[in-house]
Amino acid sequence: MSSEKTEVDFDVADINKDYERLYGFHTNTDYLKDSKKGVSPDIIREISKIKNEPEWMLEFRLNSLDIFNSMPDPTWMDGSVFDDINYEDLYYYASAGDKKYNDWDDVPEDIKDTFERLGVPEAERKFLAGVSAQFESEVVYHHIQEELEKKGVIFLDFDTGIQKHGDLIRKYIAKLVPQGDNKFAALNSACWSGGSFVYIPPGVKVEIPLQAYFRINAESIGQFERTIIIADKGASVHYIEGCTAPTYSKTAFHTGVIELFAEEDAYLRYTTIQNWSTNVLNLVTQRAIAKKNATVEWMDGNLGAKTTMKYPAVYLAEPGARGRVVSIGYANKGQRQDAGAKMIHAAPHTTSSITAKSISHNGGRSSYRGLIKVNKGASHVKTDVDCDALLLDDFSESDTYPTIDVRERKDVSVMHEATVGKVSDETIYYLKSRGIKEEDALLMVVNGFIQEFTKELPMEYAVELNRLIALEMEGSIG
Repeated sequence: MSSEKTEVDFDVADINKDYERLYGFHTNTDYLKDSKKGVSPDIIREISKIKNEPEWMLEFRLNSLDIFNSMPDPTWMDGSVFDDINYEDLYYYASAGDKKYNDWDDVPEDIKDTFERLGVPEAERKFLAGVSAQFESEVVYHHIQEELEKKGVIFLDFDTGIQKHGDLIRKYIAKLVPQGDNKFAALNSACWSGGSFVYIPPGVKVEIPLQAYFRINAESIGQFERTIIIADKGASVHYIEGCTAPTYSKTAFHTGVIELFAEEDAYLRYTTIQNWSTNVLNLVTQRAIAKKNATVEWMDGNLGAKTTMKYPAVYLAEPGARGRVVSIGYANKGQRQDAGAKMIHAAPHTTSSITAKSISHNGGRSSYRGLIKVNKGASHVKTDVDCDALLLDDFSESDTYPTIDVRERKDVSVMHEATVGKVSDETIYYLKSRGIKEEDALLMVVNGFIQEFTKELPMEYAVELNRLIALEMEGSIG
């Protein structure tokens, strides 16, 4: 469903060199004076009371906290990843205001200035069908076009969704990501705040994207948004998520849970451009189910963050279901991008594809970690995986950890291809001979390498992604 777009060129010299000015700024944090660090049953009850939640949600939270406390940190990955997490030194809930707004002029000036500088209202005015902006633990602004509301489209922050459509959310929550799925899913289930609830009625096509933007502003904050998107029979929707945070000396923590439900003949695309600062641990669980002839697509862009662990999954539940993941990861100095995808073929006549691109620079480490599983009885399956890694120097790293589990022998096609390469001196020399500066030549190569991802984005997001890549690469020569 991507549209053709003209190629956008960037000269590194024209890119603003001050990342802090663009994304690393922060507003005052006086609101933290009323917040408490650490997580306990009392804090969970306080969060639930602030949100005026039904009793079933409080029970859901407390049960999740018990599960979280009973689970150790994961052991399958380098344990040093979790050394920076001091669970008792984090704020699990912080609100910079006491209400949310659907009129941008009413948003408090300091918060409004944050999102204006990030370009969120401008993007809404230009081409978004709806937008939700979350600051710390709470959504502060939310808006949806009236014509979509008239068609029965529900696009709410998750808290309001609980108040207005609690029975519907209760039907779907934790069905794809159970509370005990992993330690961080349990923590999210206990502490969640904000996020989005989207329901697209049967046959409704949302032609313009919906967007949510998540901003961590303060130091030692945990952000735990929860998102559920339901595309009913024959419906279509594209949801875009963006994230940023300023840089602090102490670790911040982001652990979201996203559950997508594509009913028969539905189309659901989820696009993420995450640009966390390098003190953020980004540990996310994302899972989808595709019913008969439905399609789920994840477009997953990961920059920034000290560590990212994210593996979007699609459960292909019924015949004709299709799953697709296209992802990029950029690991710079001191960063670990551990990302990938999972495709579970549980029905015959299902197809899937995974395209993963990673760039490692200045000693960064990128990893692809994926799973292809074909269950017994899932015949006539076709799936392919393509992992490409680009190293920009001699001391960065790239790893691939594929798992392929095929239980059905009848007409199953599984393809896996992985390549690792460096930017060749010959390529750079050729571009320089055409009058292109060396740093611009390297940027051209990188932009060409990730083109399969950027061509899937709306123009405004493709432009922004290329600018972010250019910022990451500054100083890459010499």
